[in-house]
Amino acid sequence: MMQTRILIIEDHVLVREAMALTLAQVGEGVHCEQASNATDALALLEADPNCDLLVVDLMLPEINGFSLLGVIAKRFPDVPALVVSALDDRESVQRAMKAGASGFVSKASPSNTLIEAVRTILAGGVFTPDSASGGNDGNRNRRASQAFAERFQLTAAQGRVLELVAQGKSNRDIAEFLGLSEGTVKVHVSAILRSLGVTSRAQALLMMTRAGLRV
Repeated sequence: MMQTRILIIEDHVLVREAMALTLAQVGEGVHCEQASNATDALALLEADPNCDLLVVDLMLPEINGFSLLGVIAKRFPDVPALVVSALDDRESVQRAMKAGASGFVSKASPSNTLIEAVRTILAGGVFTPDSASGGNDGNRNRRASQAFAERFQLTAAQGRVLELVAQGKSNRDIAEFLGLSEGTVKVHVSAILRSLGVTSRAQALLMMTRAGLRV
């Protein structure tokens, strides 16, 4: 059985332990490591960069979560990060996504939202409060988007862009959420269109609708 390594970076011990208990419900083989600050987290990653997911609080001592996300994006670009924070205003969400996060969950959310976010990101998707607001419909749409991406052998990055396309977001919105340039998003969209065998975004949306995605 393959092990899924998750590193929880949170300065409050009780919160870390509660998260670890919740994340054990994600699936078999989940192993949670814990760090109380960015320095310790980076040391763990330097020792073993084979990590499947980081769960990051924004209000960390010394180096805050926003700065840590930027360091991770540069030094460990293949390791996705999920922000779990009490700072859940729209500006903080957008800032975290621009810094390189693959998802955001408010600490006010129920535990099943955290589990769903982790499963989504581990599958190559993106999870934001906007995508969670659709409840069960939103969850089904994310799963359908992931299955669609796998069917056409899209890369993880293309799959993340496709999921946001399916949510009806513009290239500019996608760039803002993923912390990419609009030009990079356009390159991904072009590659997606080629993989789907279509010539326009409208045709791609039609294909996704026929595949069961809500766009």
